[in-house]
Amino acid sequence: MELQETGFDGLYVVKAKVFKDERGYFLETYNKEQYNKKGIDVNFLQDNLSLSNKNVLRGLHLQNPPFAQGKLVRVLRGAVLDVVVDIRKDSLTYGKHYKLELSESNHLALWIPAGFAHGFHTLEDNTLFSYKCTNVYNKESEDAILWNDPELGIDWQAVNPIISDKDLKAKLFKDFISHF
Repeated sequence: MELQETGFDGLYVVKAKVFKDERGYFLETYNKEQYNKKGIDVNFLQDNLSLSNKNVLRGLHLQNPPFAQGKLVRVLRGAVLDVVVDIRKDSLTYGKHYKLELSESNHLALWIPAGFAHGFHTLEDNTLFSYKCTNVYNKESEDAILWNDPELGIDWQAVNPIISDKDLKAKLFKDFISHF
């Protein structure tokens, strides 16, 4: 397993070693020692799965302190364009976004530390998305930034995406008050 830097402090692409043979494949999805080598010492408290059809867009979501969450995300089936926005006020990359494709075929994962808003756009039907979270969900701590805010300039590669009413009513970045 290799944790590759992204240019955003603490945000890593996780590249697993995939062992394939005639039976299929095997890969390690998490190794605490590898994370500790990068200074990441986490305790996962909640795992989540979401199933989405093609062209669903979820995000940009976050949990505010004291229920802020670091997340290890990956696609178990299908593919997504995964996007994060740095909302850490003192960060050199505050307000900037990072995106990459996660899929069942590329076996990539993304380690997202607390202090990022997160979302994804599904590229295939029946996409199964996995989140390992460092804190439990708390409704009063949830927040969201509008997915298509022009200030963020995210190209989601989406035409008429399917979006929840809640996500359509999210805040503009200029109106968002970061607690990070």
